Amino acid sequence: MSSSGYTTPDSQLESALPIHPTAVRRPHAITVNSENTLYSDEHITAKFFNRSSAVTVTDGQFTITPTVEPYEFQTKRTPGKTGLMMIGVGGNNGTTLCATILANRHNIVWHTKEGIQQPNYIGSLLRASTVRIGTDPTTGHDVHVPVSDVLPMVHPNDLVLGGWDISGLPLDKAMERAKVLDYDLQRQVVPHMAALGAPLPSIYYPDFIAANQEARADNLIPGSDKQVHLDHIRADIRKFKADNQLDRIVVFWTANTERYSDIIPGVNDTADNLLQAIKTSHSEVSPSTLFAVAAILEGEPFVNGAPQNTFVPGVIDLAERNKSFIGGDDLKSGQTKLKSVLAEFLVNAGIKPLSIASYNHLGNNDGHNLSAERQFRSKEISKSSVVDDMVDANRLLYKAPVKGEKGKGEHPDHIVVIKYVPAVGDSKRAIDEYYSEIFCGGRSTINIFNECEDSLLATPLILDLTILTELLTRVQYRKLSGAAKEEDFKPLYSVLSLLSYMLKAPLVKPGTEVVNSLNRQRNALEGFLKACIGLEGSSDLLLETRIW
Repeated sequence: MSSSGYTTPDSQLESALPIHPTAVRRPHAITVNSENTLYSDEHITAKFFNRSSAVTVTDGQFTITPTVEPYEFQTKRTPGKTGLMMIGVGGNNGTTLCATILANRHNIVWHTKEGIQQPNYIGSLLRASTVRIGTDPTTGHDVHVPVSDVLPMVHPNDLVLGGWDISGLPLDKAMERAKVLDYDLQRQVVPHMAALGAPLPSIYYPDFIAANQEARADNLIPGSDKQVHLDHIRADIRKFKADNQLDRIVVFWTANTERYSDIIPGVNDTADNLLQAIKTSHSEVSPSTLFAVAAILEGEPFVNGAPQNTFVPGVIDLAERNKSFIGGDDLKSGQTKLKSVLAEFLVNAGIKPLSIASYNHLGNNDGHNLSAERQFRSKEISKSSVVDDMVDANRLLYKAPVKGEKGKGEHPDHIVVIKYVPAVGDSKRAIDEYYSEIFCGGRSTINIFNECEDSLLATPLILDLTILTELLTRVQYRKLSGAAKEEDFKPLYSVLSLLSYMLKAPLVKPGTEVVNSLNRQRNALEGFLKACIGLEGSSDLLLETRIW
């Protein structure tokens, strides 16, 4: 069986049905007619005016000073040939992603009890949602385009697939083990999955994942020397890139949730200390941190799709030093995404959530691993902070923390429970109760029951994160005024916080506030994409409809 990472042969079973709209290839068709936007064969260059307000508070009086900072963004127009190397490629998410990309690539249709189903990218923010770019002056109607059409982006069908797994089961057999996809789709995609081969050997440190995963760990990089492991992973990345003639690789953790790593001064608090800790095989260097360091040192972006603290301070320091890109943490697919919407709705409506209780049960391998206490704790932490910024924004409802004391101040009671129930497989059940205070001492209770196929929600997020990450590596900027005026373009900051929409516990630039509001996360991403082509952010003021 060949190693993973090689493109599959042309399908002999291609469908006669038209390609689904979310999978259709479209030429980049947006041209901005403005003095602020310039086009060359290689770049789109756009001026952007970052408008904000500086606020000072003196004796309860607010003084607001509007600010404007001019920037220029330069985006390479042609996406590079991109590989996606997943850690955990043989798991539910990894095999589902590979199989569905192959189904889309070859337009394979399959039969279900509901009828004929065709492949698509429903669930992808980039491929299946739209953005308003303006109005048609002849009708006054809004004009929307797919988000993926705002700037040139990699088509998911073109991703070159590969990666590592502690289980050596070939990807066609691993897909069958996952039990996510319909049988008739599996049957047709098996030859293509078999052509991808088996995962590359991975790293297994038993202390970091649940003991119940040991039975799967039969495909390991030998030994216990973490420096040797790091060098091995780096060599895998280089070989995958060379063998497939790639311009860019996104390394993506979609493997088991690890326990939290202890942050130890002198061990993982700086880049140099972390590299030394790897040389001495320190016990607090986790597998995910080792993969992140490997990607950073190879100049390739790394995205963490699980909740553990992969990005210890030393990893962030190393990424900054190497001008590499990192993003995370933890895919936001169902319950938490809904919570970030509903909690914001309640608080913005002037209703005070007093408690939020969240219960889940699922039966896939993720649930099996999370049945261990230390791994569950990582997930609990990533889920628990989702309402923090919304509460902090409304001190009419919630008392602020007392000056000089640690803590969040008044906050809703918030509990998260996850249980492993093998019988339900990948079909996760989530139950939420929102118990709130309303007018003059009244109470309101909202109960939500959500049943979803976990991997079919998560897979489009992996695609979006990969495609956006590749795009952000092609965007550079410079400041155009003031003491900080710059002559040369430079890359974006290493921590890709623009990925936050897809992540439960967004990693942000140290010292800046985390935004969990789904609406604000979406607006930020939309505003950035528009800024790169010289358009202002979304305005729902619609002034022309409010005046004579």
